[in-house]
Amino acid sequence: MNNNRLADILIYLLTCITIIFLFSFLVAFNFPFIPSVLLSISLGVLLLYMRGKKSRPADKKKLPKLSSEKEAFYTSKGLEKEDIQYFRQTMQNAKHQIRTIEKNMLATGKLKAIENRNNTIHLTKSLFREIIKEPNRLHEVDQFLYVHLPSLADLSGKYNEINNHQAKSKATYDMLDKSAQTLDKMCQQIAEDYVEFKSDDIVDMEVEVELAKRSLEKDNSFEEDMMKHEEV
Repeated sequence: MNNNRLADILIYLLTCITIIFLFSFLVAFNFPFIPSVLLSISLGVLLLYMRGKKSRPADKKKLPKLSSEKEAFYTSKGLEKEDIQYFRQTMQNAKHQIRTIEKNMLATGKLKAIENRNNTIHLTKSLFREIIKEPNRLHEVDQFLYVHLPSLADLSGKYNEINNHQAKSKATYDMLDKSAQTLDKMCQQIAEDYVEFKSDDIVDMEVEVELAKRSLEKDNSFEEDMMKHEEV
């Protein structure tokens, strides 16, 4: 988030420098003062408008209104207002990518087999729900959200696009085979993302199992002692 803010500041600075440069250039060539000012400012506004338009993807939908209960939940997790906005937008993008992955992976027999083998759709949705519960851990899933999800959505879409070609050469089939292998590895990575995020739960379970085993051993030892003392 700090990187985004820094990028915006740099954009504004570069825009200001561009405006000043253009104004100085026009004045240096004896262009009228008022038109020079207007042209320079107009260019700056145009640049900022294009920057804003570029930063808003076409598939980016407006976020729903944030309820007071949800805002209180985010605040309890240590998120500030800017963090909440960033988190909600990130998760909305992830939701769109998960839906795309589900559609793509169920479109062909090959990808459906890969999905079934790795349980990818279920794991992506499960991890999505887990992140929603713990928004303060967003930084732990940056690879999942910003690399693995969009890459899987993109490559699976391209696979289906090529697979739907009416005529295919040997090179096309080879490319599809290599793409399928890559998609399989991507799905395995999704599973690793899930396991890594839930690793604390696995450790806690291991501790609970160990404590239960020790408790059981103590109970068994106690029962044996009781039996000895009860012998006539």
